[in-house]
Order: sequence, then C-alpha cells, then structure tokens
Amino acid sequence: MNETILLVGCGKMGGALLRGWLRRGVGAGDVHVVDPVEESRSLARELGVSCSGAVDALPRDVAPGVVVFAVKPQITDGVVPAYAKFVGPGTVFLSIAAGRSIAYFESRLGKDAPIVRTMPNTPAAIGRGISVACANRRVGGDGRSACDELLAAVGEVAWVEDEGLLDAVTATSGSGPAYVFLLVECLAEAGVKAGLPPDLAMRLARATVSGAGELVRGSEEAPSELRWNVTSPGGTTAAALDVLMADDGMGRLLTRAVAAATRRSRELAG
Repeated sequence: MNETILLVGCGKMGGALLRGWLRRGVGAGDVHVVDPVEESRSLARELGVSCSGAVDALPRDVAPGVVVFAVKPQITDGVVPAYAKFVGPGTVFLSIAAGRSIAYFESRLGKDAPIVRTMPNTPAAIGRGISVACANRRVGGDGRSACDELLAAVGEVAWVEDEGLLDAVTATSGSGPAYVFLLVECLAEAGVKAGLPPDLAMRLARATVSGAGELVRGSEEAPSELRWNVTSPGGTTAAALDVLMADDGMGRLLTRAVAAATRRSRELAG
C-alpha cells in the first residue's frame, strides 16, 4: 500500500486523528488534508501538513494509501463521490461518518472500493478513545492493518464482522461520553441540592467520575466487584444504590437510552 494518508475533514475528530498520527510517528509530509473550512485548514498548517480546500486542488501526484472520511454524515452526499477517482489497488477508504453504511459508500465509490466503516468516540482527542471497525470483502490484510494502525493512534480498536452491530456500538461508546458528562452534571447538581457550594460540588463530581473511570480501567476486578468494595451493608453507599438500582433506576434508564440511540443510528443509515 501507498503510505500517503488523505484526510477528508479536519474538524474535532479529524483533528484528533491527525494529532494522534503525528504523535505515533507518521510524517507530516505523508498526510494531505482536504477541508473547505479555513479554521480546519489552519490546524493542518500549524501541524505542518499540506491542506487544500477541495479535492480538485490537491497536488496531481497524490496517491493515497488510505482515504479517511472524517466529515459529518449530513454532507457526505456532496463529498464522497469526488473521491471515486482514487479507487484502485493499494487504496482503502476509512469512514468515521456516523450512520453511513458500507453499502452507502459502495454506491458512491463503486463496488470495487475497499471500505472500512468505524465508530470512534470523543476521548480520541486525548488518545483514550475506542473505535470499532467493520470491513467489506474488498479490504485485504494490508488495508485492514493500515486502518487498525491509524485508529490505534487515538485509543483502543476492536473489529466486528457484522456491520449491524455498529448501531449498538454507536449507541454505547459513540454516544457514551455524553452519558458520562451528564452524570457529572447531575452528580454536581445533586450535591448542590444537598447543601454544597456549586464550585465544590462540580469539583467533587469531576474528580469522582474521572477517578472512578481510571480505577475501573486499571483494575482487573469487574466493575460489580469494585462497586461492592465501596458498599458497606447498611451504609451511605448502600442507601444511594437502593435508589439507583431500583426497577426504575439507572440500569433501566441506560437500557432505554442506548435502545433509543440504536434506533436513531439505524434511521440515519436509512
């Protein structure tokens, strides 16, 4: 495969990927960015990466090994078809556009296009994301390895054979950071209602959620075991968990939330 990476879209997620690649040793000269937004191109220039406002403005000798679509799904109709000219041996297309299926890209790029669809999440911005990917039959071992390496630059990577699972992945990990941020908001608000000053309540909520996340990440114990470790029978934690683990508590709410996000992901995919 060619070593050149063509990044289409350098917004928040595209920018996170670009920074991750450069941190992992990808040469700035091996990446080209296409983005019509000046602010996004400015980021690429700051990082020493060649950038263009449109695909037609790329240097004629650009021959990408990987074309990465990091654009919003709402604009893919007007973006993707122009990249069909890169379909050929040694090029794989990697999409992080939520809800856009492999079949969608095949219909715009052609049936011969090797396509990997993936769903990363926003902690990729600090190298702590997780991406789940699925490839069509045209993707060979080299293409799969190249995409795996690019995604690993911003966190963990998992692969699935059933593309249908990506809707649930989107609902669980793709949207999941928003659920955690909401938990911080709600925990801080509950602290205020219990009598804490707002600044202290937010500080406690932030530190508690981030610290607990780091604990579960680094521990070999199951989350349920970690929960039991801080729950004394008849104590304060047990009193709170009686509420959170009730039939109408957190478990049921999250199940409903993930189901709703899964349905919406399927609707967006058409």
